[in-house]
Amino acid sequence: MYEYLNGQVAMVTPTYIVLDVNGVGYRIAVANPYAYEVDQQTAVRVYVYQAVKEDSLTLFGFSDPNEKQLFEKLLGVSGIGPKSALAILANPDHQALIQAIGDNDVNYLTKFPGIGKKTAARIVVELQDKVDALWPDLTLDFTVRPTSAAQSPALADALAALASLGYAERDIKRVEKQLLKEPDQPTAEYLRAGLRLLNK
Repeated sequence: MYEYLNGQVAMVTPTYIVLDVNGVGYRIAVANPYAYEVDQQTAVRVYVYQAVKEDSLTLFGFSDPNEKQLFEKLLGVSGIGPKSALAILANPDHQALIQAIGDNDVNYLTKFPGIGKKTAARIVVELQDKVDALWPDLTLDFTVRPTSAAQSPALADALAALASLGYAERDIKRVEKQLLKEPDQPTAEYLRAGLRLLNK
């Protein structure tokens, strides 16, 4: 139904943003909410996918049409739901994801939360011939904006975002120890670093 929404970011949480479009607040689940910052003056465009169930209607948001297209391709794989697809896209290295699918690298795919070997194998089989078209133009990246948040709140928000993506608590605690050694960073940078560590 919707292709994209233009509006101001009114709220950022570990799992979603609220986009104010002409006075109406749209709750949009995104892979990396901290790529956005609350700004009532500047309009942003968020590409959206509407998931309809019997008891809910959810909007999923993307920074780029290619990211949305990749999400939709992942949804086409048996056993992959919107939450799993979003967790996969939370890793900012989308080119590595497409390369892994092309190279039949099942082990890489099983590093994502909720993706076992059978599901990873299905991703490869069902998408190997479909994602090649995205590869030449896929230059997706999350824009990281400076923030004045202190280390503890920023890190706590990043860890909460990892938990919302489905990563196990023990894995998050392991990553937290490593992130604590890093200098102060915005939440988006902590989240990027955490995802890199979890997907090594």
